[in-house]
Amino acid sequence: MQQTVDTLIHARWIIPVVPEQKVYENCSLAIEQGKISALVPTTEAAIRFKAKHEVELGKHAIIPGLINTHNHAPMTLLRGFADDRPLQEWLEQYIWPTEQRWVGPQFAADGSRQAIAEMLRSGTTTFSDQYFFPEAVAIAARESGIRAHIAFPVLDAPTPWSRDSDEALRKGLALRDDYRAHDRIEVVFAPHAPYTVGDKTLEKIAVCSAEAQIPMQMHLHETHAEVEHALALTGERPIERLSRLGLLGPQTLCVHMVATNQRDIELLQLTGAHVSHCPTSNLKLASGFCPTYEMLEAGINVSLGTDGAASNNTQDLFSEANTAALLAKAVSGKATALPAHQVLSMATLNGAKALGIDGVTGSLEVGKSADITAINLGGLEQQPLHDPMSQLIYANGGHNVSDVWVAGRQLLKGRKLQTLNETEVIQRAQVWRDRITGNSR
Repeated sequence: MQQTVDTLIHARWIIPVVPEQKVYENCSLAIEQGKISALVPTTEAAIRFKAKHEVELGKHAIIPGLINTHNHAPMTLLRGFADDRPLQEWLEQYIWPTEQRWVGPQFAADGSRQAIAEMLRSGTTTFSDQYFFPEAVAIAARESGIRAHIAFPVLDAPTPWSRDSDEALRKGLALRDDYRAHDRIEVVFAPHAPYTVGDKTLEKIAVCSAEAQIPMQMHLHETHAEVEHALALTGERPIERLSRLGLLGPQTLCVHMVATNQRDIELLQLTGAHVSHCPTSNLKLASGFCPTYEMLEAGINVSLGTDGAASNNTQDLFSEANTAALLAKAVSGKATALPAHQVLSMATLNGAKALGIDGVTGSLEVGKSADITAINLGGLEQQPLHDPMSQLIYANGGHNVSDVWVAGRQLLKGRKLQTLNETEVIQRAQVWRDRITGNSR
């Protein structure tokens, strides 16, 4: 008697990430009630299962959906707005004044839909976002079907979303209550950076995070100037300050970490904190190099993030993976640093660990959510194909993604978005361009 399942995906290659470095050929995934129920040879699947839907991917590799651990999704509407400037000038003279004038709920909603559409079309199934009006970002994520960590921003100074840190905490925790039972969306803390949040606020977050087991993420050691300024003011490195205040731990995601020394790496190692590596943004803003090879060798969990499209300028995590691999080799001086399989883990399972959801997603294992990305490896530019895993990192891009599922629901089918209207997303982006540049018709 055949078992009836919701979906059977037959693929030329399946790269499950767990076991590490394993590539299955001519195998199938069975999906039932949003979860992976079997991974077996296609010949066996034909005998064991009857599917309501079957998908034939004879030239494709399927992998766990990519996990983007740091983004500012609404800032997609500022893509290309203030390029080729160093971080502080970029922030203080361009981004912050523009945000003060234009950012509101509609900006956040339209920018998030644009970013989510791009992420889905390039294989991302989960993203962590930190931006103003997180309630609008959460709605866009909920409606699109993508999985999301909504990290609500906390700053002591006024922002477009909050008057001060107290209001930000009240609103953020209320939003967390709204999504407490949601299966794809979690709301978490995001104190913005050491230079925008004081000790009193950080201590509040540390206590609340520990008591309620709420994850948090923070921009940290984003530039050498940030670290030098903190040392000049207090004699203490920012990461040492976070450790002293009780903010470093297994629930902490440290974003960027380009200005590091051996003691910083030891603190990450001792506390179990995670790192979100955003190589393209760091390179574009000339901020520095995160020592990913040394961190991974020390047992620190390092994941990948695109950062916002205003400083990247894409949402393509495959591009980010390629940059991370090449940069690690150049910085470490070792051609063996960050081999393809390790970079793929950074983009999938390591991201799930950083967000505390590795029991749910991040690998193609029986019982986990069917968060799946399919990549067409049959194109001219990817021939001849000797090693599909190597091809994914070194000869691939998001444009080769054909299909995406989140919790068994297909969100991208043959490059076509299933839950978002691409034409409408583009039109809204163009409206915002005209408003911001003063060309509104």
